[in-house]
Amino acid sequence: MFRKVLIANRGEIALRIIRACKELGIGTVTVHSTADRNSLHVRFADQSICIGPPQARDSYLSVPNLMSALEISGADAVHPGYGFLAENAEFAEDCGRAGVTFIGPTPDQIRRMGDKATAKATVREAGIPLITGSLGVLRDIDEALEVAEVAGYPVLLKATAGGGGKGMKLAESKETLPSMFRLARAEAMACFGNGDLYLEKFIVKPRHIEVQVLGDQHGNVVHLGERECSLQRRHQKVLEEAPSPLVDPEMRAKLGAAAVAAARAINYSSAGTIEFLADANKDFYFIEMNTRIQVEHPITEMITGVDLVKQMILSAAGEPLPFTQDDIELRGHAIECRINAEDPFTFAPCPGRIDGYHEPGGYGVRVDSWVHDGCNVLPYYDSLLGKLITWGRDRDEAIVRMRWALDEYVVEGIKTTVPFHRAVIRDPEFLSGVFDTGYIERFLARRDAGA
Repeated sequence: MFRKVLIANRGEIALRIIRACKELGIGTVTVHSTADRNSLHVRFADQSICIGPPQARDSYLSVPNLMSALEISGADAVHPGYGFLAENAEFAEDCGRAGVTFIGPTPDQIRRMGDKATAKATVREAGIPLITGSLGVLRDIDEALEVAEVAGYPVLLKATAGGGGKGMKLAESKETLPSMFRLARAEAMACFGNGDLYLEKFIVKPRHIEVQVLGDQHGNVVHLGERECSLQRRHQKVLEEAPSPLVDPEMRAKLGAAAVAAARAINYSSAGTIEFLADANKDFYFIEMNTRIQVEHPITEMITGVDLVKQMILSAAGEPLPFTQDDIELRGHAIECRINAEDPFTFAPCPGRIDGYHEPGGYGVRVDSWVHDGCNVLPYYDSLLGKLITWGRDRDEAIVRMRWALDEYVVEGIKTTVPFHRAVIRDPEFLSGVFDTGYIERFLARRDAGA
């Protein structure tokens, strides 16, 4: 087992990793920017090292600075959390060359699933359903037009190196496709330094369903059920639940088998997520794999009893999975609301000082947060303040608990998305369980119409 883990992240995920390391008896060292010197992840680690000024590119994204911190700390492993360098194959390789274990997948696994065109080719060979579209990177607009003619409009152009909706454009017809192609390529180049695009059939009113997988270095892979991630704004998730209201036992078995097959196709050896789009007929299609821990991992932990972060560490240390697929049992229902420092209905960022803070508590309630009374929400980083999770014996009980938990959640001094979640958790369409990735747009339109 590792002696000391360096946590190459900040905020709530850094605190989450610290807690897992403490349970395993592992020392921890965190890194921080000058702006984060008073943060909780600095206070609760055994050691902390400053790695640069506030801007992420000069601190949390600076590989040379992180490698220096590794050398100074004497850590023998590094956990990247999510975001920042979590899916950076070069950083993982640098850690390996320095004799430090990267707690996550191998650089090859990151690369094979990080490039969406390569990922699609990999899972196609494993027999996993894919949306009709291009087999790889599009050469030019003429090829895009040819593929779209076969797939049928509308079609979606996507950056192969993309994420978060960047480099993604919808073309409703062959007349609009050339201009959308040029816009998508320009945006992809600006955001990722890579203008490569691929194309796929646009699924009308899709559900975004993801499956949690765990693998070890001994060839064992299991899935831990699915999460419903359809509530998104600008392709960013805001509320998730597990299991999905759409998925029945038969569909769950098929989803799980497909996710495990995708992970086995690259001999996956850590925590990861296979993401699918599903249509109204419960047909599903692979879209990508995230080779890291997810923001929404707590809801899977709540319904399975598996500590995913601890298991990542154990797998990286060479330990085999302590359970088989038959041991995994889904119990109850869990919901996660992402509490962001944003205007609750325009989602504009709202940094500033928190003058009053109170977290809800009680049976079936969990809060993963880095916030405390008097802290400053900085403009340099992601706006996530924390994650409010409730568990119930069924979806209805989880929803009832979420209602009163949101009512007890107090953040004063800045705007947050708590009022947005209070409204959603009482909205008839959400309560029905029948919704899709366009839900928030419709919800906001209904709110504006009634205002």
